[in-house]
Amino acid sequence: MDKAAVCKKRPCRICRRWFMPNPRRKERQRTCGDPQCKREWHRRKCAEWNKNNSDYFRANFLQKKIDSATSSDTTSLPIPPKSRLKSGLPLEVVQEVFSLQHIIIIEYFWQLLFKRFQEVFKGQLPVNTGNVRRLPPVRVSRCDRL
Repeated sequence: MDKAAVCKKRPCRICRRWFMPNPRRKERQRTCGDPQCKREWHRRKCAEWNKNNSDYFRANFLQKKIDSATSSDTTSLPIPPKSRLKSGLPLEVVQEVFSLQHIIIIEYFWQLLFKRFQEVFKGQLPVNTGNVRRLPPVRVSRCDRL
């Protein structure tokens, strides 16, 4: 392989400026050397990976949260983790009825449902189906037009 074939100029995937890739990276270099382009490329690839592997974090999240909440060694009721569910109910009273594991699972399902509803509503365009408030058209005879 000749060196000219390996080191061809190519456009940066972010800023679209032409650059000469590093000969050590060969075909793997996608951006010019600008730190902003590298950062943006990294951000895009991480977002793509997170989108394709969303179950990676979901698989162990619930079990880790339950384990961390129940690992307290006190004889009293275990302290529930800080809840993002703002129900207005005191968690101590709810915890007397439900176990801590049930509270965590209910909160987790609530978060999933809330996120799903937000995604659905963001995708819908607002449509005005009501009558537009306008003055009625002028059809009143003014007597000067006879």
